[in-house]
Amino acid sequence: MPDNHLIIFVKNPIAGQVKTRIAATVGHAQAVQIYRQLLAHTQAVVGQVAAQPVVYYGDFINPDDGWNACQKQLQTGSDLGERMLAAFQQEFAAGASRVVIIGSDCLAITPGHIDQAFAALSGTDVVIGPATDGGYYLLGMTQPHAFVFADMPWSQPELGQLTEQVIQQHALTVTKLAPLTDIDTWDDYLAAGIGIGEALE
Repeated sequence: MPDNHLIIFVKNPIAGQVKTRIAATVGHAQAVQIYRQLLAHTQAVVGQVAAQPVVYYGDFINPDDGWNACQKQLQTGSDLGERMLAAFQQEFAAGASRVVIIGSDCLAITPGHIDQAFAALSGTDVVIGPATDGGYYLLGMTQPHAFVFADMPWSQPELGQLTEQVIQQHALTVTKLAPLTDIDTWDDYLAAGIGIGEALE
């Protein structure tokens, strides 16, 4: 649907700049392979969602990669909260009535999770997909709320809980999706039970 916009935050798969916590265990070359697998999975999922996909790069816009079917933008802001807020503001300014953001770190996310998020936004102010590490893998809103991103403990286990608290403090309704695991460490990847080559063949 044209008024549903899906933001995807990504980086380019460059050794030393992606999945550094995985690289600390298995090296940068394998970490890049795993991130390429995560990108491939995310691209396949996004391709099955009825929404306008917009890829926001964290480093530089790659003019010829697996996201060529999507609009491409560059993230702006000094921290993750500012970058997410700026992306939400830009998509609402472009005419969206419902905006959902995901990253490129979750091998368990499916088109159904994203479809469920957009459907929930027909009757709730905010939708959150909680990550098992205490953060979130998905966030959706019907308008940009700056307080959701202000002074938050990014990459800390209390992020999701504090985000929910501030939403409720502002008297907004929130819907939670099923919890999923982001792939941030080698143990996360092993627990996912998917071989490196499976998404690269």
